[in-house]
Amino acid sequence: MNGFYHSHTRRQFLTRNTMGIGSLALAWLLQHEKLLGTPKNIPRGQPRFDLRPKKSHFEPRAKAMISLFMHGGPSHMDLTDPKPELQRCDGMDYGGSVQYSFANEASRKLLGSPWKFKKHGQCGMDFSELLPHTAKIADELCLIRSMHTGHNGHEVSIRYINAGIPGVTGRPSLGAWLSYGLGSENDELPAYMVLKDPGGSPVDGNHNWSNGWLPSLYQGTVLRAKEPRIFNLDAPKHLQGKPQENYLNFLGSINSDQTSQHPKEEALESRIASFELAARMQTAAKEALDISGESDAIKKLYGIYQNETKEYGTRCLIARRLIERGVRFVQLFLNGQPWDNHENIHNALPSICRRTDQPTAALVTDLKQRGLLDSTIVHWGGEIGRLPVVQSRSKPGRDHNGQGFSTWLAGGGFKGGTIYGETDEVGHRAAVDKVTANDYQATLLHQFGLDHEQLTYQHGGRTQKLTNDRDARVVKEIIS
Repeated sequence: MNGFYHSHTRRQFLTRNTMGIGSLALAWLLQHEKLLGTPKNIPRGQPRFDLRPKKSHFEPRAKAMISLFMHGGPSHMDLTDPKPELQRCDGMDYGGSVQYSFANEASRKLLGSPWKFKKHGQCGMDFSELLPHTAKIADELCLIRSMHTGHNGHEVSIRYINAGIPGVTGRPSLGAWLSYGLGSENDELPAYMVLKDPGGSPVDGNHNWSNGWLPSLYQGTVLRAKEPRIFNLDAPKHLQGKPQENYLNFLGSINSDQTSQHPKEEALESRIASFELAARMQTAAKEALDISGESDAIKKLYGIYQNETKEYGTRCLIARRLIERGVRFVQLFLNGQPWDNHENIHNALPSICRRTDQPTAALVTDLKQRGLLDSTIVHWGGEIGRLPVVQSRSKPGRDHNGQGFSTWLAGGGFKGGTIYGETDEVGHRAAVDKVTANDYQATLLHQFGLDHEQLTYQHGGRTQKLTNDRDARVVKEIIS
């Protein structure tokens, strides 16, 4: 036995023999045992970085958030922002200055929307016929029609909306900041979880859920797009039950023996009393990701019995289950950039709407009927919008537009049935009550009880914050 100890460090032993728990459980175990991201100058027992629940700066309205990120840039003038003047001038030359994107194929010919708009809900919010299910929840939505990044590229705007500075990589994402600022409500699941698309990663890949220079325990935990969504949650069959219990006891004896031999060593294994927490996580994660026990009515609501909506509906339902169990922040992403309709918009836009519209509305409806919407923010939107003119390709489309576009928020203390801001008469630029990406972030943090000026982290000799812009404001007009 002594030979075994000398040939294998405890760290090596744990790394090679985690009984199928996998890196996800081990990472949670490390942070829970105060062994990850703890600076040497912090007294033992007083770790600086962990996921224990933390007090907000003031009373929060929201406890959790689900972000439905629509990569590629949904066409606002075809979905959420009707433009009678654009319709009237369809086919005419645009008289203003068009902000071109990298494609540089935008013509000057205005393109009116081929889809009809109608007012919905008591609030009379306009939606196009492409979003019939979202239209039914109009009174729950706070629709911002004046979002602005000032940039027309995908990555530059994604990084601005998600991490605070246009185009800069290596910064923490919104979910990482929330995990850092507030910790977790559940010691059996990660605070920040990401649901990927089966087609692959979104544009800009893992920058979307990066912890940047925050400690790694604040990064998003990525779930696979198909079963099993987390690998290695179960020990091998021949080791389950009593064998695993014996194994954990054996680990305890190794820890005890090594600690006595190296009393001054503060390695991670000296703090591991057992793997009980990891075992609880095994059970909690499997239960949270299993929708088989959901009622037929709920599955029908999310469109799980329909081929076109089944996949996205399943992820939306899992997002609700995660929030229900105390996960702080959940993101749903789409493969590539399906809203990036440079061409063939007449077919491409209806297709992505059919896939996502019903599950999106179901999520808001389901949260409300369970009493969770008041404390949960649901976000829907992309990084840019589209131009009001035709992009000159064989099948017409619309080019990028970061000057003015739409996004909506529901729950978490936002005013339902509210429209805020305007674009100009053809939908090109934010014309009234412009909302920048930093304004958006400051407002979200405010709803979580966090002052965006006080949520800081020391890095690179500077006091860093999510809202890099000194002029970032909380948009109080959209808060109830």
